[in-house]
Amino acid sequence: MQLESIDQALLDGAFGAASAHAMRLLVRYGEVFEADRFISIESAHIDGCLYHGPSSINFVRRFVDLGGRVRVPTTLNVAAVDVVHPGWHQGPPDLLSEQALLTALHEELGCVATLTCAPYQRMLRPGLGDHIAWAESNAIAFANSVLGARTDRYGDFTDLCAALTGRVPYVGLHRPENRRATLVVQAPAIDATGLARDLYFAAMGYVLGARSAGHVPAIVGLPPDASEDELKALGASAASAGAIALFHAVGITPEAATLSQATGGADAEAATIAISGEELRAAVRSLCPLLAGERIAAVCLGTPHFSIAEFEHLARIVDGRRASVDVEVYVSTSREIAAHVERTPELGPVLSFGAKLVVDTCTYLAPVVRETTGAIVTNSGKWAHYGPGNLGRRVGLMTLEQCVRSAETGRVAAS
Repeated sequence: MQLESIDQALLDGAFGAASAHAMRLLVRYGEVFEADRFISIESAHIDGCLYHGPSSINFVRRFVDLGGRVRVPTTLNVAAVDVVHPGWHQGPPDLLSEQALLTALHEELGCVATLTCAPYQRMLRPGLGDHIAWAESNAIAFANSVLGARTDRYGDFTDLCAALTGRVPYVGLHRPENRRATLVVQAPAIDATGLARDLYFAAMGYVLGARSAGHVPAIVGLPPDASEDELKALGASAASAGAIALFHAVGITPEAATLSQATGGADAEAATIAISGEELRAAVRSLCPLLAGERIAAVCLGTPHFSIAEFEHLARIVDGRRASVDVEVYVSTSREIAAHVERTPELGPVLSFGAKLVVDTCTYLAPVVRETTGAIVTNSGKWAHYGPGNLGRRVGLMTLEQCVRSAETGRVAAS
């Protein structure tokens, strides 16, 4: 590994003991992955801010005690609780205080407590070719795929080390040769699947993740008018089902104007698969084992965090309607977007419908959803994937309209 003068200065403590300690860890990390050099990054997004236990606090406190400060703009991913609404917390009281301490320690290092899994929506939006160090699977997939930024799959602790140094090993998806598509995926037309548009993108991501693991897929045949939110849903499902960190959508995403561009001119050599409409329908069935008419206790939306455009769409659907008093409706989003919803009259129908705006966290991992015996419905493939295991509840993936109808009646809506 060839260290530049800035790397050696970091190691030698020229920028403080905290950066030196972080750089030592990154050098070891780079050696494991056989990096030949380091590169600079534009920003970092931290996943280690979610409290898992004492080690979460101990690691960050070490850098605080050493006088550390982040060297690039750094945002925080979701926390283990909704700090703004502590009254909704259904878990142990200590979790609130421990999470508050962990967040405060990150802020002492100069991190911005955005506490969102979708920093690309309003705050930190990297450009094409920008090197970044982001954690959180959906954010990684979105930044790499939809924005064309360059980040590897960073996890807890390495993300903070990158922020404290502004440097990362030149490995993985930072390198252009590793970003080339190695698998061509033919997608079915929406009309041929018989699925609603929102289910199509969730299911497409889920099947893509399952069938493309270990590859960088280039998808051919997605609707050319696919929105950012639809690509967000696809990427989140793909990252959940198969750890996909980068996909190309030919004719849509910035590194795939053509199939040849996506593969680096090697499209004739890339393996090819076709995903059928039946595979997508089967994925939806597996993610929605609920029976029509089955009682529900909650609707959980916003995984990844809801965007303004998604709130606008939801407001149009729920205008003049009201959720059953027996059903909790949760919509997870960032604090910034929640504040926008609360002050925008056109989005008032969302609140009038009975939705609670959950911030700072996600309802499949935080103890927010009430302990009841009813099922939960969601429009998120990621939520449907993780919810049953995390919460021990029956969960069903449905269209947004079906989720609203289910909330109104307290029963699973028929398709």
